[in-house]
Amino acid sequence: MMNLLLAVMFFFWLLLLFYSLVTLAGIWYRNKEGKRVELTIYPSVAVFIPAHNEGIVMADTLRAMARLQYPGKLDIYVLNDNSTDATAEIAMEFSSLFSHIHHISVPKGEPKGKSRVLNYGLQISDSEYFAVYDADNEPEPDALRKLVETAETTKNAAGAVGYVKTKNMEVNRLTRMIGLEFQVFQLLMQCGRWALFKLGSLAGTNMLVKRKVIEEMGRYDVYALAEDAELTVRITAAGYVLPVVPSSRTWEQEPEKIRIFIKQRTRWLTGNIYLLEKSLRDLSHWKGKTFILSLQHVMTYLLFVVLLLVSDFFFIAGVLGYTLPEMRAPLLILWFMSYIVYTAQLLSALVVDKNVTLKNVCYILIMYFTYAQLFIILLVRSLSVYIWSRLRGKTIGWDKTQRFKSKEGNQ
Repeated sequence: MMNLLLAVMFFFWLLLLFYSLVTLAGIWYRNKEGKRVELTIYPSVAVFIPAHNEGIVMADTLRAMARLQYPGKLDIYVLNDNSTDATAEIAMEFSSLFSHIHHISVPKGEPKGKSRVLNYGLQISDSEYFAVYDADNEPEPDALRKLVETAETTKNAAGAVGYVKTKNMEVNRLTRMIGLEFQVFQLLMQCGRWALFKLGSLAGTNMLVKRKVIEEMGRYDVYALAEDAELTVRITAAGYVLPVVPSSRTWEQEPEKIRIFIKQRTRWLTGNIYLLEKSLRDLSHWKGKTFILSLQHVMTYLLFVVLLLVSDFFFIAGVLGYTLPEMRAPLLILWFMSYIVYTAQLLSALVVDKNVTLKNVCYILIMYFTYAQLFIILLVRSLSVYIWSRLRGKTIGWDKTQRFKSKEGNQ
């Protein structure tokens, strides 16, 4: 028992140390972001917007796309994946007004999902780069230009990754907590990994990739539910880098109900479990910088949740007065330090993003007890879904995130 506790504490402190270093590096990188570097010639870019029944948000998205300021050749493709609502009508209306906006009907096919739709977009376009925006996204006018400028001026870059902000953050407690979580991942973890290891991760939206690189990779894996993470690993294993550009910002809608949040994050986590299994079969995922990505996937999606559960156990046992195994350091510190580091990351993100308010600080102080605990449920649910699908030999279906009528626009 004592050896098991020692092992748990070792991995716990290792995880805390890693995230603390990445947080500090992220703060440093975010505050030192350099000036814009203009290009002499801007390469051609195709913007892909995968869309299935996105009529409720499509008009807002395409208005934002029409405002993109890009000096080179730009084509925007609404990849309509057999929508039965007003998605097609809205897209065709915009295509009649703007010559660079195109409505594309994607043929039916299996397996369903974003990866297959993006592969079709690559098939019908021929630009030097492609960018991906989810159908609820409203990028700022200079977002795409900043991604291209960074990709073109960074050695061995396969593309670039921007910052995703929450446009419905003020709607309720859930959207506020999601927005605060995104600030940590986007502003600190992404920036910190880039500063320390020259590692960036595709975020699924507000991301740019060179066409020749993805063609070299064999395009998207159509079975990957977390297509961005899966492609990131392959790109990194091939020796390319993905620079992080926090000043390139897009605003997206987040789930406003717990039920929708659970379904969305189950898909994300299930996709990352698929990636972990794939990594165990491909040794290239554990070499060089790719090792750091694969290790972080294990720590973020498995080890963090397990340690969260362990720290909860020791906290509850200590509060209830149960006698805990004696060690040189009280086991209650496991919980205390995890709470301190988790909360410090969130507070740091607030300061860096200039978003410090009394309400946000109060939410941060309780997120460990509320929002973070949801990830225990998510891990159990995702593992169950994944294992059951593997036992039946079934492909896990793509679960589309439900959208809501916009209650507030761009910030």
